[in-house]
Amino acid sequence: MFKIEVKKILNGSMGEMPLEVNLQIKQGEFVALTGTSGSGKTTLLRILAGLESIDEGQITLNNTYWCDSSNKKNFLPTQKREIGYLFQDYALFPNMSVLKNLLFVNKDEALANKLLNMVELEPLQHQLPNKLSGGQKQRVALCRALMGKPKLLLLDEPLSALDLNMRKKLQEDILKFHEEFKITTIMVSHDPSEIYKLSSHVVLLEQGQIIKQGLAKEVLLKTSGSQKFSFEGEILEIYSADILKIAIVSIGSQIVKVVLDSSQAKELQRGDSVTISTKAFLPTISKIKTPFS
Repeated sequence: MFKIEVKKILNGSMGEMPLEVNLQIKQGEFVALTGTSGSGKTTLLRILAGLESIDEGQITLNNTYWCDSSNKKNFLPTQKREIGYLFQDYALFPNMSVLKNLLFVNKDEALANKLLNMVELEPLQHQLPNKLSGGQKQRVALCRALMGKPKLLLLDEPLSALDLNMRKKLQEDILKFHEEFKITTIMVSHDPSEIYKLSSHVVLLEQGQIIKQGLAKEVLLKTSGSQKFSFEGEILEIYSADILKIAIVSIGSQIVKVVLDSSQAKELQRGDSVTISTKAFLPTISKIKTPFS
C-alpha cells in the first residue's frame, strides 16, 4: 500500500499554488491522474520519483518511508525506490542498440527478450534508435522502464506525441504489461478514452487539490438527469442548408455536424464553446456560460 500525504507550494502562472495530496494506492492498482495543465500532476510524479522535495508530509510503501518532512533521514534516494519512469521523451541512448538500451538497466537478457517479444520488437533488437519510428522508440522506452522490475511505474503522458493508431497500440502494450507483471502504475493523461481503458482508479486534480476520485465512469462521465451523453466542443462554422442552420463542432479529435433550432441559430456563433448532449437519442446543443460571457 502506497500512502501519499504531501504538501508543496508551487509557482504557477497565477502565482503560488499549494499542491496538497492525500492518497492511498493499493498494490497492483492502475491509477490515472488527470486535470487541467498546471494542476500539479507531473510535480506529483516527480515527488514520487524522488526528483522533487516536499514542504510537508510523507510517502510510505508498506510502512517503509520514501520521504518524511519531519525526519530527513527517512528520505529514500531515487535509485533505491525501485521505480520505472516513462516520459514523453523517449530518452534512449542513441549509440546503443535496442537490446543494449534495455540491458543497460539490468543484465537479464531473458527478461529483455520477453519484453521485446511482448511488444513485437524482438526482430529489431540490434537496431539503433535512429532507425526506429516514434512508436517503436516509445515501446523500447516502455520495455526499458520495466527492466528494473519496478514496484511503481510512473507514466507522464507517454503517448501524447503519437498518432491515434499508435496510441491505441501502446495502450494495449501498457495494459498487457500491467496484467502480466501486476506493477502498481500511476499515469498522467488528458485522454478520457485512454484513462477509461487503462485505469482502475482515477484522480482528478484541480489547482493542486484532489476534487474527485473513483472509477473512470464516476469521474469522467458528464451526464445529468436523463442525458445519455454530454461532450464539450467549439463551434467552427455555422451555415445554412435550405431552411436549416447547421453547426460544425470540434469535439476532441473529431468534427461533428449538428442541426440548430431557430433560437440556437440566433444565440450561437463561430468560436463559442458548447456542450452537445442527447436525451432519448436526440442531440441537443447549448452554449457554455463563462464568467465573461
